Amino acid sequence: MTTPFNALIIDKHDKKVSASIQQISLADLPDEEVLVDVAYSTVNYKDGLATTGTLPICRKFPMVGGIDLAGTVVESKNPAFKAGDRVLVNGFGLSERYWGGYAQKQKLKAEWLVRVPEAFSLEEAMAIGTAGYTAMLCVLALQDWGVRPDDGPIVVTGAAGGVGTVAIMLLAKLGYEVTASTGRVDEARPLLEALGAKHIIARDQLARDPGPLEAETWAGAVDTVGDNTLASVLAQTRYEGIVAACGLAGSTNLPASVMPFILRGVTLRGIDSVMAPLERRQRAWQGLAELVDLELLRQIYSVEALSKVPQLASDILAGKIKGRVVIDVNA
Repeated sequence: MTTPFNALIIDKHDKKVSASIQQISLADLPDEEVLVDVAYSTVNYKDGLATTGTLPICRKFPMVGGIDLAGTVVESKNPAFKAGDRVLVNGFGLSERYWGGYAQKQKLKAEWLVRVPEAFSLEEAMAIGTAGYTAMLCVLALQDWGVRPDDGPIVVTGAAGGVGTVAIMLLAKLGYEVTASTGRVDEARPLLEALGAKHIIARDQLARDPGPLEAETWAGAVDTVGDNTLASVLAQTRYEGIVAACGLAGSTNLPASVMPFILRGVTLRGIDSVMAPLERRQRAWQGLAELVDLELLRQIYSVEALSKVPQLASDILAGKIKGRVVIDVNA
């Protein structure tokens, strides 16, 4: 008889979505190649949407939530992994079509797994998590486009959130002049400046009805917000600059003009962290291992128990969470 273990199950009854801690067994897990002892997961904006049912993230029920995880392989039917390997997963439909990281054990496809860089503990890997990995993908997009530190300032929107804080840390480490846009200027200023932001602007300076073209300000941008904020950033991006868009904290809308694209050659680059190819994921995690300052990382995350996830899911949607929240699934 196998010992039961805890998981956060998202379910739907009478069109109402709920989430609760339940006990399940190995027999309940999906029939995948690699069994992992999960150590940590996280709370991301998408987790908030899924856990609360605010958007139909979960495609089937019941669903184990958590779009990422880090843990240790227990057994593997795939020769690429063996017992004792430290692995992580970001995206690939976890918490959407496949059971995710809010469980003490999980079975996963081998092609989803990335080895945890030696530079990080499992906790640190999830302090970075999907948000930090997405931030690195945004930074790579700017670098691959050819944006150099001496080309001009980079603006990061939603700067006090998970993606924003890590993006600022990475960009500053690479020598870029970073402007942080946040709705919590006074509260977040000490942290954002410690991470390397040179300038901090209030959210309202961008979250407004933009003109079709505005003063050329940014050589590049990392946008986590969408809506008028993204439209304003596009209107202010310099000739042949690039905006990496990876979030919808404001909304899914984009009330923008074509003028920045056809008169300034601005590029809007969508960043997908869910189905990114394995090679790009490995490059991103290698970049994180080289750039992340672990002392700074410790300033931007907290660790909470699995039982706190439903409340944290509501908090992140309400904009009450600053930085990263790591979930200890065994606490």
